[in-house]
Amino acid sequence: FDAMSQKAIDKLDTFSSQGIATTVWAYASIGTASPILFDAILHRIIFESSSNTFNSQEIANIVWAYAKVGSSSTESLLFDTMSKRMKKVNDFKPQDVTTILWAYAKVGHP
Repeated sequence: FDAMSQKAIDKLDTFSSQGIATTVWAYASIGTASPILFDAILHRIIFESSSNTFNSQEIANIVWAYAKVGSSSTESLLFDTMSKRMKKVNDFKPQDVTTILWAYAKVGHP
């Protein structure tokens, strides 16, 4: 996974929202994180308007992944940003809602 992190960073601007969600999910699923990759993804999610297209499952997978691998002060920015994108929370699937709630509780985000 370490070798892939740099390759992913180099091509991150070509990742779809699903690609971003799947990447962080894969790292978290094996219980590891690449801080440099997770920071690059965090930056893209927060600061690039092209990453405003996340659906409920992608949001759930992203916040789950960041919560699973551990929390840092910058990750609260991720949770704040994702909260703002949940305008259609009534349309979210129940599993996505529970995953998001677990992630928020895990990192202690209100």
